[in-house]
Amino acid sequence: MSRTETSAYEGFTAEERAAMKEHAEEKKKEARRRSRADKAAEAERDVLAKIAEMADSDRVIAERVHAIVKANAPTLAPKLWYGMPAYTLDGKVVCFFQSAAKFKARYATLGFNDAARLDDGAMWSTSFALTEVTAEVEERIAALVRQAVS
Repeated sequence: MSRTETSAYEGFTAEERAAMKEHAEEKKKEARRRSRADKAAEAERDVLAKIAEMADSDRVIAERVHAIVKANAPTLAPKLWYGMPAYTLDGKVVCFFQSAAKFKARYATLGFNDAARLDDGAMWSTSFALTEVTAEVEERIAALVRQAVS
């Protein structure tokens, strides 16, 4: 059988379409904001509101990730990115938190984009599954976030 006989492209999933719609709304809202200080304060409020909407298991992890990022990389600015809490440097997303519910996944994810300086030889991890934030996990996240902005 050929590939076309066994699987057919069915377009974006409902979750992917919802994420793209959220991103378009975020961009519109961002464009309407006035000063840089207003933008930063509103962006953080948006992130905290999005975290508050999450299911308990995701919310607890997202709150810890947010606190860890703020404490260990204060140069990163929180903002929503495709409906997910994200942290930017000079307008580029460095890292983001994806709840398990976002795409009906088994676990939440802490992801890093190419702006993160996590380079380690010819291959390195850019996302990490999160099921809970223990003291050990907290230390690992803190170290990754510090390295990402170093």
